[in-house]
Amino acid sequence: MDTQNPAVLVNGDLLRNYVGTRVRTVIQVVRPDAGGLTGRSTDEKQIVVKGTLPSPLTTFVEVIGVADTAQSIRAEIVTNFGDAFDTNNFNQLCQLANGDYRHLFI
Repeated sequence: MDTQNPAVLVNGDLLRNYVGTRVRTVIQVVRPDAGGLTGRSTDEKQIVVKGTLPSPLTTFVEVIGVADTAQSIRAEIVTNFGDAFDTNNFNQLCQLANGDYRHLFI
C-alpha cells in the first residue's frame, strides 16, 4: 500500500466527491473501449476508465487512479479481480471508509 499517496475507497456515488483526487474502486467490465473501458460500479453507476488495461480482462477489475469527473477515472493501475465479487460488501466498505470510521482507512 502506498502510504505516501493513498487512494480513497469509492463506489460510483462517492466518486463525485473526489474529482482530482487519487481513488480506488472495483468495477464490473461492461465493454472495453479504445483507450480504456466502460464499467458498472458496485452500486450500479456507470464509470469510464481511461488508461492501459490488462489482457485478457476478467469480469471485475480494481482501478486505482485519479478521478477526472464524477463518472470517470484516469487509471494508474488496473488489476484483474476475477469473475465473482461481492459488490454489496464492497459498498459497505466504501461507506465505512468515507463515514464515521474514515480514520481507520489511510
